[in-house]
Amino acid sequence: MVDSESDKKPPVESCQLWSKLAASDADQVEHLLSERFSAFKGKRRSVGEITGYWVFIPPLVNREEAVRKVAELQELGVKDYFIVPSSGSRPLAISLGTYRGEEAARVRLEALRAKGVRSAKIGERRSEPTFSTLEILGPEADMGALREAIVALLPKAVAAPCSASVEVMP
Repeated sequence: MVDSESDKKPPVESCQLWSKLAASDADQVEHLLSERFSAFKGKRRSVGEITGYWVFIPPLVNREEAVRKVAELQELGVKDYFIVPSSGSRPLAISLGTYRGEEAARVRLEALRAKGVRSAKIGERRSEPTFSTLEILGPEADMGALREAIVALLPKAVAAPCSASVEVMP
């Protein structure tokens, strides 16, 4: 008896998470996927380490709005602030302080709230991305061969099963 197309089950998929890869190593793995393992799909995420926290007012529409917001801060008695230049990473945000620890940032935010500042937030300050993570999804039957190829390319690389709680951003 010959199986019909409708009787065939889709291949079982497997997922591996390769963490703490240097950017060049992640590039090599992505090249390997495209050249020899096209049935696999990789999602890459690069994240810098948290280097501190900052208290800020989110970017404003234009310079005039930023100047208006600064005038409001001055009226509320806030003296320490800095308008992020339009060439910065968050143009026209208003920085209200940077801190090494999250607790110090929270204390500053609470002090600002006590003065009536409502639009301030706490954000993480991150270094430039130093490592990448690759989540690779594909046919379980070929996952062993892929793992061997990656380890041959990067002997110190280690994979773990993907966790349902791991969210990988494109």
